[in-house]
Amino acid sequence: MLVSKAAHRYATALLELAKENDVVEQTLKDVFFIKATIESSRDLLVFLRSPVIKPDKKVAALEAIFADQVSELVHRYITLIARKNRQNMLDEIVTAFVDKYNDYAGIISAEVFVAKELDDKQLAEVQQKLEKITDKKVNVSTVVQEDLIGGMAIKIDDTVINGTVKHKLEQLEDVFLSSARE
Repeated sequence: MLVSKAAHRYATALLELAKENDVVEQTLKDVFFIKATIESSRDLLVFLRSPVIKPDKKVAALEAIFADQVSELVHRYITLIARKNRQNMLDEIVTAFVDKYNDYAGIISAEVFVAKELDDKQLAEVQQKLEKITDKKVNVSTVVQEDLIGGMAIKIDDTVINGTVKHKLEQLEDVFLSSARE
């Protein structure tokens, strides 16, 4: 998801506020709750982004949905966002907050591309090795692509480590083709 500069600023402000009040972990839980709520209800997202619906109705809806579900700090923050007529970017703000939190906590994300689903033991081993290599906590997500044949490819930010059988075969093919031309 593309996240606007404004959403990053709002997320940074929320993280700073949470750090000042020493409630970073609780704020993260609340943000995950908000994120899950928005992602599970397309109608809510459409409602929040609608230019036809008046801002005070959106404020009332957000109050009804989140008032008793999140901490006082996050509740006040959501109300502030709604009063500033930024409720249409609430999904972007919570996504940006998770990114900001991960930077703050030294957590990185890695996508692991495999031919077959990894079992829990294999996944834990991959995560442990990545944490040892990067010296950071790593959130691992797996993507199954049967055409890889075997092995795995790991993507962290813009870096890809490709150890798949498919990639090795492609490299071998390139060697054969280049030597056949000589």
